[in-house]
Amino acid sequence: MNSATNSGRALPRAGCALPRTGRALPWALVTPALGWTLLFFVLPFVAMGFSSLTAHDGGGFTLANYTQFFTNPAYWQAMVNSLQVTVIVTVISVLLAYPFAWILAEQVPERWQRLALMLAVLPFWTSYVVRSYSWLLVLAENGVINRALTGSGLFSEPLQLANTRLATVIGFVHFFVMLLTLTIFANLKQLSPSYRKAAADLGAGPVRTFLHVVLPLTLPGIMVGAFLTFVLCIGDYITPQILGGNNELLMPQLVMMQIGRRGDFPLASALSIILMAVVTIAYLACARWLKIERA
Repeated sequence: MNSATNSGRALPRAGCALPRTGRALPWALVTPALGWTLLFFVLPFVAMGFSSLTAHDGGGFTLANYTQFFTNPAYWQAMVNSLQVTVIVTVISVLLAYPFAWILAEQVPERWQRLALMLAVLPFWTSYVVRSYSWLLVLAENGVINRALTGSGLFSEPLQLANTRLATVIGFVHFFVMLLTLTIFANLKQLSPSYRKAAADLGAGPVRTFLHVVLPLTLPGIMVGAFLTFVLCIGDYITPQILGGNNELLMPQLVMMQIGRRGDFPLASALSIILMAVVTIAYLACARWLKIERA
């Protein structure tokens, strides 16, 4: 019997075109995702782009909204403030999350790791607003920290902790450390123990093994978590608004100010697109580490 047949039915030859139903099936499967992306991302982005090119008082297309950002020092300072806070939060979160993820992956017994991870993600179970207000109470003039410092005699007067950049950074770090911990932990768990054994056989000690083997292999997980932290932090409005106390203007607050106080949607759209451009630049800078390798 011919090998090209199976149970009396001919098999399609290599290179033959698929039936029409076979070609339509992949499109049918991705259509919901494409429709969702088109409806809730592409179309709003296009509308925001058109809005950014119009004047607040009507009229034709103009670049005045973008020109205003580049010529107004207050707008530039808001962008600088956002970048400074975001970089500080990202660096601190990485430095705190990596040891935490290492302890969970390497030191905690396998049977206790699920419980440890559940405890680690507890901040995600609390409302973002509630968490920010909780930190405001802790850092307030009569909060727990100031009472402990004045009660111990280290300071005679309460410190100004709330409504500062420090308070904003603390609120951000409290949330993003756990996000980074999860991404780094997953990367560490995928790392084969044979790499460390091979490094030890070649005479590398624990420090050299970490610096030349473990750290480079877990760098993609670090960069993915750091990029997510960068994106979520630079676009966040709630934490700077509650903990920063409007003492330092960040880009999300500047955008909301144009909408809430001035009703200037074209300028708010232009500022939002500029903020997205900064995020895109950050992505391109990290793209070499964000690629997903396929087996």
